[in-house]
Amino acid sequence: MRAVPAETRAVEDGWADGRYGAFWGRYGAAGVLIQNIRGEVLLQLRASWCHHPGTWGIPGGARESGESALDAALRECREEHGFPADDLTVIGAHTLDFGYWSYVTFVARYPSEWPVSIRTAEADDARWIPLAAMPLLPLHPGLAGTWRHLREILQTA
Repeated sequence: MRAVPAETRAVEDGWADGRYGAFWGRYGAAGVLIQNIRGEVLLQLRASWCHHPGTWGIPGGARESGESALDAALRECREEHGFPADDLTVIGAHTLDFGYWSYVTFVARYPSEWPVSIRTAEADDARWIPLAAMPLLPLHPGLAGTWRHLREILQTA
């Protein structure tokens, strides 16, 4: 496992370890796949020190004790990109649950073309990506594994 820089850690952050491996976030984790008015999705390129470096993923991270998955996903998006989460419309969610750890991916729409910024050392790049380009990118394994479900939510909502 890679070391996590101190400036990115909350006091209660840590690894949850179990039958299916170790995952970051003692209380689980959550993220949000955001689609803009042009149909593009916001992705970030994971930094070299992160788990699965150099892969594209969504804004997200560890849940805090007592924090709902949605609150965690929106907090992480604000922290990582300064995203105005109040203007998001959540249209669905997908949960990956291993019993001892879970990751909830919320799917949301944003009514404009908000300019992407990076406010964290966790990402080397962030941008709006056309859906057609998704299969061409090296995706974070978690995103790659759930992409079919997430795309279905985008297409049916």
